[in-house]
Amino acid sequence: MTTLHDLLEAHIGAGRLPGAVAVVARGDGRVEAEAAGSQDAAGSAPMTRKSIFRVASLTKAVTAAAVLVLVEEGRIALDDPVATWLPELAKPLVVRTPASPVDDVVPAARPITVFDVLASQAGYGFPSDFTLPAVQHLFTVQKDGRVPSNFPPPDEWMAALGRIPLLYQPGEAWLYDTCSVLQGILISRVTGQSLQKFLAERIFGPLGMVDTGFEVPAVKRGRFTSYYRSRDDGSLELADGPDGEWSAPPALPLGNGGLTSTADDWLAFCRMLLADGLTTDGTRLLSAGSVRMMMTDHTDPRQRGIGRLFLEGQGWGFGGSVDIDRTNPWNVPGRYGWVGGTGTAAHVNPATGVITILLTQVAAMGPVPAPAIREFWRYAADA
Repeated sequence: MTTLHDLLEAHIGAGRLPGAVAVVARGDGRVEAEAAGSQDAAGSAPMTRKSIFRVASLTKAVTAAAVLVLVEEGRIALDDPVATWLPELAKPLVVRTPASPVDDVVPAARPITVFDVLASQAGYGFPSDFTLPAVQHLFTVQKDGRVPSNFPPPDEWMAALGRIPLLYQPGEAWLYDTCSVLQGILISRVTGQSLQKFLAERIFGPLGMVDTGFEVPAVKRGRFTSYYRSRDDGSLELADGPDGEWSAPPALPLGNGGLTSTADDWLAFCRMLLADGLTTDGTRLLSAGSVRMMMTDHTDPRQRGIGRLFLEGQGWGFGGSVDIDRTNPWNVPGRYGWVGGTGTAAHVNPATGVITILLTQVAAMGPVPAPAIREFWRYAADA
């Protein structure tokens, strides 16, 4: 019988991964965790459960949870127009049709709301077709979040985004990624704090996520994994090292994918979701209702069709996908989570109480999860 260790070692031995950390936590209290391989391709340090990874789009769930903290406190409401705090979006223009030139626009039919931004339905983001003129225009502003230095400070980025037309009217389509950046800037403007400070005080501190943030300080860089891209021949090319992109605070803390973290930090966040918002010491981080909203699909079939490139039998809640169809053995209706473009994945299954976390350090080459991730999901479903 294949073990979790065997699964990881097969990919490491084949040279596809330098190392990995995997966790399968079950509702009966059993936790299976494995750290295999090395923190870099040179084998300079062994991988451990305390190794720090760039978790990329797993960040989205944390950012959404933080927005809901503000909703619960009454500082914002789901039906509030975001223009109150993001005036750059006060009078958005929308391309007449998704295929229209960027100068063929009409006014938005209604304001963009907090709900629209939380549900990734504001009209900004990526559909399945990247060739559309408005999407190509968006690429000039919404760059690869795996390189945080691609992004200018928040006010500058918002000014640039405000000059880009929406691809769809607010509420019409589910579009990937951009709304999570907007959520992070919204948090900062509502609170007057940096996103890092707010998350540290309201999410990371209560959950004991001591190694999660937008920067890895020098004292922790001995645990920080190197990050790679795959060449055409399958070999690995260094994309970023421990003293690279995350060695200083970013100009724009990216709510869509800027965090670094460890498997155990992420396990604490996932356990909070399964506990309906409670931390391990009984402190309430979110209400059960807010957690349900996070993990409830807010899309319809048409919206899912527009974003089908990213969704595989899934809809979208707040900050993560929600399984709808049993397209694979691991797709259990209600399973919530997401994957990161740096080779990461984390999900919770409220029906079974199972948490799955896999952290690797090799970039995704497209929206389809890598074989190692899919094999990990199959292992967790079968075990």
